[in-house]
Amino acid sequence: MQTVQFQDLGRMDYQAAWDFQTSLHRSLVDKKLNNKQLQPGSYEQDHRLLLVEHPPVYTLGKSGSIDHLLLSEAEMAERGIQFFPINRGGDITFHGPGQIVGYPILDLDCFFTDVHRYVRSIEEVMIRTLAEYGIEGRRIKEYTGVWIANEEETAFRKICAIGVHLSRWVTLHGWAFNANTPLEYFDYIVPCGIDDADKSVTSLARELGHPVDMQAVKDKMKRHFADIFECTLHDIA
Repeated sequence: MQTVQFQDLGRMDYQAAWDFQTSLHRSLVDKKLNNKQLQPGSYEQDHRLLLVEHPPVYTLGKSGSIDHLLLSEAEMAERGIQFFPINRGGDITFHGPGQIVGYPILDLDCFFTDVHRYVRSIEEVMIRTLAEYGIEGRRIKEYTGVWIANEEETAFRKICAIGVHLSRWVTLHGWAFNANTPLEYFDYIVPCGIDDADKSVTSLARELGHPVDMQAVKDKMKRHFADIFECTLHDIA
């Protein structure tokens, strides 16, 4: 069983968090190369799970379209929103207050070398977390992320976006779970490039009708992450 070091970074600017996870990613890759004569998992790798809350920011994945950003630079500056084109998969999304962003930096050679399984595993963490609030999280075949269906199952609301990047089977980026997120920020983008009339964005607070305890949600996520990835989480400062 692998040990994953866990850090809650609190509120942190996107650039600082990106730089931090990039340095961690580089450290894991370097350690992997320095031990390439050994079997993966036979030495202690420095896996990490970061949780963070960002000030308002839009990020655009490498396969996304800038046309899905509906604000000008001046309008973003007026609203205090930053913008970053980044190297994860997927299109444009929002990070901001009330959202739990997770960055697993894992050497998947020590877990499983299957990108599809990795994304499904993150989705399962969120589905199990939602279940603790009496909400059924769903997958949609054509899209990544976790959704909630209306009673007729004719429309879907996205509560968690997922976008990842892998290099030498070491992961970067991760998920964005809307807990108490102000949803009006999504009005200024085409979220994840999806403009279907039957697809929208939601938050746990909206689904429950009241704000949620962020720490309680994080604790549930951590527990399910450890179960799904069959690892031990070790809290560090």
